Amino acid sequence: MRSVLVVGAGAMGSQIAMVCALAGHQVCLHDVDPAMLERADRELRDRMARQVEKGRRTADDVTAAFERLRVADSLAAAAAAADADLVIEAVVERIEVKSELFAELDRLCPPATILASNSSSFVPSRLAAATGRADRVCNLHFFNPALVMACVEVVPGPETSGQTVASCVDLVESLGKVPVVLEKEIPGFVANRILNAVRDEAIRLYEGGYAGVEAIDTACRTALGYPMGPFELMDLTGIDIGYLTKQARYAETGDPADLPSRSVTELVERGHLGRKTGRGWYTYEGV
Repeated sequence: MRSVLVVGAGAMGSQIAMVCALAGHQVCLHDVDPAMLERADRELRDRMARQVEKGRRTADDVTAAFERLRVADSLAAAAAAADADLVIEAVVERIEVKSELFAELDRLCPPATILASNSSSFVPSRLAAATGRADRVCNLHFFNPALVMACVEVVPGPETSGQTVASCVDLVESLGKVPVVLEKEIPGFVANRILNAVRDEAIRLYEGGYAGVEAIDTACRTALGYPMGPFELMDLTGIDIGYLTKQARYAETGDPADLPSRSVTELVERGHLGRKTGRGWYTYEGV
């Protein structure tokens, strides 16, 4: 694939765009909020400067990548400028927002363009229903932080073509990532379903008064070999992300067991969303 359009300039979208630009692809990063684009550019340049200082990347490679990365706050302008072979959506985890976006992308993009979502909450068939190209819709689920994590889940829907899957696998490999291809769609896919089972049990232990947050995280790191505990990970990725995922799952199943937990709901209602707000399960200075 020659060119990629990434929609949504939050932490995931901006890093996915940078990964693609570093791999040699022409990239356009779109967000409706110009302030988000400015923040994304600033944070990416700071992160890349640190990597150059540490010798992980060369200054020439980083400069060339930024020359391949454009930004646009108009979706129509972004789609026209990118003339994308692939669109990767990374907006808020709300099905009505994503469906409206996919319908608009279906209208704006060339017929051959593949439309992919970074969501793990919504399966491809739900997003494809908003388009006239179900054979060219799938999920490309990157993990946070996208500049570091190797895995990308490639999730086809019932109507996704084999060529679309093959093209997405080629793209993932061109990024230096490892594609994990699912045989069929399921909400949460593979990694997050396993991760969510661990997270839910950690929350049950905490809410039941069996162990504190730090004790549970320490056990997971020192006994199970996890790089970070489940509460630390929720703070890193954003407590609101898991909260919205749970709400989306409940909306699909109607099973009260799929609702967000009491403690997570309380944190979200207080605006304590993890590292990005300075407080979640833990408190972070200087945020």
